[in-house]
Amino acid sequence: MPKPLITRRRFLYSSTVVGGAASLIGPQILRAGSIKDKVSVAFVGVGNKGAENLKNLAGQNVVALCDVDENFLNAAGQKHPGAKKYRDFRKLLEQKDIDAVVVTTPDHTHAVAAMAAIQLGKHVYCEKPLTHDIYEARQLARAAREHKVATQMGNGGHASEGLRSAVDWVRSGVIGEVREVHAWSNRPIWPQGIARPAETPPVPSSIDWNLWLSTAPERPYHPAYHPFKWRGWWDFGTGALGDMGCHIIDAAFWALDLGSPESVVAESSPVNNETAPSWSIVQYQFGARGKLPPVKLTWHDGGKHPPQELAELSAGEKFPENGSLFIGDKGKLFLAGRVPELLPESKWKGFQPPPRKIPRSPGHYQEWIEACKGGPAALSNFDYAGPLTEMVLLGNLALRLGKKIEWDGKNLQARNAPEAASYIRRQYRKGWSLD
Repeated sequence: MPKPLITRRRFLYSSTVVGGAASLIGPQILRAGSIKDKVSVAFVGVGNKGAENLKNLAGQNVVALCDVDENFLNAAGQKHPGAKKYRDFRKLLEQKDIDAVVVTTPDHTHAVAAMAAIQLGKHVYCEKPLTHDIYEARQLARAAREHKVATQMGNGGHASEGLRSAVDWVRSGVIGEVREVHAWSNRPIWPQGIARPAETPPVPSSIDWNLWLSTAPERPYHPAYHPFKWRGWWDFGTGALGDMGCHIIDAAFWALDLGSPESVVAESSPVNNETAPSWSIVQYQFGARGKLPPVKLTWHDGGKHPPQELAELSAGEKFPENGSLFIGDKGKLFLAGRVPELLPESKWKGFQPPPRKIPRSPGHYQEWIEACKGGPAALSNFDYAGPLTEMVLLGNLALRLGKKIEWDGKNLQARNAPEAASYIRRQYRKGWSLD
């Protein structure tokens, strides 16, 4: 017998972020698997989230470690004394015994590091958002196909049972046709809506600041950027939407075959050229997709949420910190924890889930490892993660331009805003290239 839906109150108090959905895009055609035992993995970025990725893949053959911060690098090296250490990922990629590369850097370095590895025929795992810019996401997906390498983005909830169940339910028509979706996050949990610091403290001896800047414009070091608060700065990160959108919007993107929106419009607290706003609400409008009707998806961050009554929360209940809500013509699906919930509760007593259609995961990291060995493509491979990242980052484009964007997804152009070009594809600092 299927497990009953958990109660509303119990659900809200036990909620945790589940951030992804399975992709049923046809499996990538990967190069023939020659890896018989453990995958020889190199890690670009080994602090913070990089340390977590390293821990989760420590059962593989860890052959190389790279970080521009010597403190992070040495800490990782103590746990993996057999791995060679580097400050510059370009030097790391000269090492011959590498099968695969994990990229866990600030967003502005994702694309150049991942692309360099792909072009050498290395399998790649890259953190979310896949890239800093929309153009970069399109190029990484193209390169991964051309080089036939196994790829995966770091939206780990993509492998979760709850998320895959939710996508199965929506795809099976349990809540009917969906024309409206809301997604929200408690981010930012770092400073945003602020100006550039005026102070210019000395660069700590442990940090190679030139390498840390990589593709970004020259600026003095400041602890406001490294090691964590870079996410709010436009030159380095992609704000609350970039950080959490590839998790929380993932379910709707997959379940509803969203692809590129027709238009995007945003409102927010004041936006400046340095940092993302302290809160934002972004509306994406998608046209009909085959038999699926048009959909409006609204993103909320910085403490903003959809209307209380829309989520059918009672007077004493609060929104989970992160989640999404699908509005169908037969009911609603509330996704903010390990188990999706159907609303209104009274309508779904005795609900029997439809048959599973999405394959269940051996684990987020294990999917990629098996793909590296010649198995099925990981379900958040770059053919899926690239378009998802493009869609998410369009919200930042609307925020920065302060106008509604009429989007031409095929050509990566804002039809009504030629000034968007410099944000869609930014100019790299001299010495850095995606080629």
